[in-house]
Amino acid sequence: MIQVYNTLSREKEVFQPLKPGQVTMYVCGPTVYNYIHIGNARSAIAFDVIRRYFEYRGYTVKYVSNFTDVDDKIIKRAREEGVDEMTIANTYADAFHADTLPLNIKPATIRSRATEVIPDIITFVSDLIDKGYAYESAGDVYFRAKQFKGYGILAHQDLTEMTANAAGRLDDEELTRKEDPIDFAVWKASHADDEISWDSPWGNGRPGWHIECSVMSQKYLGKTIDVHGGGIDLAFPHHTNEIAQSEARTGQKFVNYWLHNGFVNVDNEKMSKSLGNFTTLHDMLTDYDDPMAIRYLLATTHYRRPINYAPDTLAQAQAALDRIRTGYRNLQFRLETAESGQDGTLEAAIQQHIQAFERAMDDDFNVPNAVASIFELITLANTYAEAPTIQRETATVLLTAIATLMGILGVDGLTGPSDLTAEQQRLIDARAIARTSQDYQTSDALREQLKALGIIIEDTPQGQRWHRAN
Repeated sequence: MIQVYNTLSREKEVFQPLKPGQVTMYVCGPTVYNYIHIGNARSAIAFDVIRRYFEYRGYTVKYVSNFTDVDDKIIKRAREEGVDEMTIANTYADAFHADTLPLNIKPATIRSRATEVIPDIITFVSDLIDKGYAYESAGDVYFRAKQFKGYGILAHQDLTEMTANAAGRLDDEELTRKEDPIDFAVWKASHADDEISWDSPWGNGRPGWHIECSVMSQKYLGKTIDVHGGGIDLAFPHHTNEIAQSEARTGQKFVNYWLHNGFVNVDNEKMSKSLGNFTTLHDMLTDYDDPMAIRYLLATTHYRRPINYAPDTLAQAQAALDRIRTGYRNLQFRLETAESGQDGTLEAAIQQHIQAFERAMDDDFNVPNAVASIFELITLANTYAEAPTIQRETATVLLTAIATLMGILGVDGLTGPSDLTAEQQRLIDARAIARTSQDYQTSDALREQLKALGIIIEDTPQGQRWHRAN
């Protein structure tokens, strides 16, 4: 029985999907005007882990996410670079796919773009006008927020305070266009000939930011969905406005479970361009050799808690991941000399740790507690690898358990080439040959070369092993 923390109720609730065995899931994606930053990556990884666990538990997950590919930031960047808006959007949509691939983030079932659903958006806005929830003003169309009962409930904010804050952010011209400062745009009039726009009943324009997610969710998943996810900063105004416009149109509940991930801080400070600590995933992948360590760091903090990204936290994640890889590899090495058979006592212990992992993940996807069970399995692997004889079938059960649970976290490469550089692997293989040939002078020299490259070699009765220097 999976329990999830619902931002709307501020309580953990038993997860009950609309249809048995199926999960409909929508997660807000990035605005594609630049490389995604580490906060975007954290959200993508957090909900990738949640999706993977649903699938592990036997659910079929339909996962929809978006690219906002028409927006003020995109228009501004296009003008700065002297290109059209779609060139900017296509460039950074492609960069998103290229940068998330090394992090092993599963592709969305449907990755929709705002520009692909313009006719649907226009129909949606027209319906809101027909129902009296929206109005046209000087080519813009605004949603009457206060007309929607319960506006702001997701963010648990006071409506009077929200109205005052909204008024303080508007200039006189926009205040004149709006009936109420808290009203929000679902369609924006075009104000320049060179600005991307579409013809509509209200003149040339483009969608407001909030409308696309409501349209895509209804188009691809239905009027009511199981899970909607995104960063906690989206709870207001973005998700608040999604609820209002979606339920105003359909008269039905929009989302059953609202899940939000925490912020990413950099060196214990909020990440922002003004502080000069804005970190893109693209730069991180360029500067750091092991993308799985980045994934491990972002995946193993509880999704609702903030993450502090700093060189030491990434180094700690790398060390933890290397410990898992080493334990896995040590046992895998012993398979070559394993005997056929099973160890019932050890297999019972393996099952106990798998069940502890599941209990942790069932509790609102408590990855930190779940990872503790993985390390218990690694301890078993290291101990078993030291035994004079091991049973092949039991060793395979243990290796499969480790790989499966790490797979839920989306961390692969337990034995693959991503663990070592080509030079490190070549030297390790050469030393093993030298050791087998009793060429101790060469093997000692290779050990020192590897040490200089951060690889420590140990000789055991079961053969050569390696781990990274701490």
